[in-house]
Amino acid sequence: MASIRLTAPTLAVIGVLLTSTADEPAWGLKICEETGLGSGTVYPILERLVTAGWVTRYEETGDHPGRPRRYYYELTAAGRLAARRARERKPRFFEGRTAVEGRPA
Repeated sequence: MASIRLTAPTLAVIGVLLTSTADEPAWGLKICEETGLGSGTVYPILERLVTAGWVTRYEETGDHPGRPRRYYYELTAAGRLAARRARERKPRFFEGRTAVEGRPA
């Protein structure tokens, strides 16, 4: 598993990914809105997480007139394990979130 520097912004992004579900997946703008971070911070973090194998990215299907196509992000098994370990080391960043089920606690 690749090493990722667990900065406060990275932990915030992981926190949003933990609460996303297959029915309500996370996409870039949603992550920006939920974390309060700008796209210039969120997208490089997502790219690092994808490259490290902690997150998968997939494109939505179908037509959605009036907006660009979204790319959804989801934690992998390795990402969930890393999030679990991060939660043990820095629990205050994960209050109200769970690394096991990926839903609000």
